[in-house]
Amino acid sequence: MAHETQPARRGPRLTYGMAAVWSVVAILLGYAVLDVADAAPGALTVRPLPPPPPTETVATRTLPSVPQPTMSTSVAPPLPSLAGDTAAPSAAGIEQALASVRALPALGDSALVVRDGQTGDVLLDQGGDELRIPASTTKLLSAAAIGQTFAPDETLRTVVREGDTPDEIVLVAGGDSLLNPGTGDPDAVAGRAGLRDLAEQVATALKGSGTTSVTLYVDETYAAGPTTAPTWASTFRSSGITGAVAMLGLSSQRAHGGAPGPADPVAAVRSAFARQLEGRGIDVRLAARGQAPGVPGSPMPTPAADGGASATPSDGTTPSDGATPSDGATPSEGATPDGAQAPTTAAVTPTAPASGPGAVLGSVESAPVREQLALALTDSDNALTEILSRQAAYRSGAGTDFAEVGAWVVSQVAALGLDTAGVTLSDASGLSRENRVPASLLSDVLVLGYDGKHAVLRRALDGLPIGGLTGTLADRFTGAQHDAAGRARAKTGTLTGANALAGSVVDDDGRLLVFVGMVAGVGTNDARAALDRFVAAIASCGCR
Repeated sequence: MAHETQPARRGPRLTYGMAAVWSVVAILLGYAVLDVADAAPGALTVRPLPPPPPTETVATRTLPSVPQPTMSTSVAPPLPSLAGDTAAPSAAGIEQALASVRALPALGDSALVVRDGQTGDVLLDQGGDELRIPASTTKLLSAAAIGQTFAPDETLRTVVREGDTPDEIVLVAGGDSLLNPGTGDPDAVAGRAGLRDLAEQVATALKGSGTTSVTLYVDETYAAGPTTAPTWASTFRSSGITGAVAMLGLSSQRAHGGAPGPADPVAAVRSAFARQLEGRGIDVRLAARGQAPGVPGSPMPTPAADGGASATPSDGTTPSDGATPSDGATPSEGATPDGAQAPTTAAVTPTAPASGPGAVLGSVESAPVREQLALALTDSDNALTEILSRQAAYRSGAGTDFAEVGAWVVSQVAALGLDTAGVTLSDASGLSRENRVPASLLSDVLVLGYDGKHAVLRRALDGLPIGGLTGTLADRFTGAQHDAAGRARAKTGTLTGANALAGSVVDDDGRLLVFVGMVAGVGTNDARAALDRFVAAIASCGCR
């Protein structure tokens, strides 16, 4: 008979209710422990509670007053001033520092000049009086000439006026080749005046008189002349080395290497302006190029009878600064401090009528000429230099073809008291291989520009490219010649077989030095490398 096995006795069973009770007890005991340890707030906490989080309104903080350091406790400035506190280099020091550079094969046929930028003293002169092809360093001479004609803050105006009848309008080319095709940018040099702004003014004036259909003429009588020079290579304009020289143009169409501008900048502006008017509800018919209606002569600044510069702008009014010469002297003072005759102002013409033939329908104003000139030097803009030079020559009573403008530039440089014997210029930009200038004259202009008495020229020199940073020097002084990077400002000059570099540099002692180097007979790369070493040696030597 089989026997059944009895089950073993089990202990008391843990119910769900008892488990819940024990859990609560454990939590309470744990919190009590944290409470005692001040890790959690509670009845047993002895440490104060932390402050509440900050609200959105923060109380005003009171900062302690800290006295400003005096000169006796301050660290000396990192560089001395350029006002003469630092001793100038010696001629012997410059000679020694440049001995190995001058021996470079690339400088075998060269003219080298170094001068103290603060006193003008000559520290080195190697062939400085030799007449050489200056290439684009010619622009330094043109800047000096332009600075004697235009007042420091003088601008160029582009005007549209009414013709003989209300349905005729005349766009007057006023010398601004940097018009923005859209809205003008008040902070820009190229594009300060806007063609769209001009169109809006004109469209508003026309609609106000009930005119919605017009014939558009262009007055090109101001400083008229050829668009390219006969001494330039035929490919210069088509390759973008220069733009066409005209008294009206768009900033968006400036020529640069590989990107030529339009062959007829005035026609390009006229077409763009017509489109702007049509977009504002004005029907436009383009008149044939030639004399504008109601213009027996030029409405623009004309040569003064006494050879001085006329300051009469295109709308017949005189600018407030039109009679002020570039050094700030008033016309009554007669001559500038350096002996050059101050520009004189022609008789003031009547103000343009408020309505009817000749009335101004719209007007926009360029950046100051001195800023445009600085831009021309920074970018080595050949067309812009020629445009500004031609206007200055025209206002002074000179001719407007390229050779006449070049001769005028030489005469103006001579009027500054500088020696121009043997100097010839066939243009104002330096593209002509017929130009001849000595290195000593370029150094004269640089020293003159830094004396603070010629506002337009001084501002132009501020626009010189900076070594390793801007313009035509952006990719130079970046290698072994880094000693001059960031502190050399210079105008480059490059034609086949003729290279030049002229500007200033601050040396290791904080002294401003002026230099000119002109090289012939070697390749462009070799010439540039040698000239860069020349400037770097000056910058780093101290040379006392």
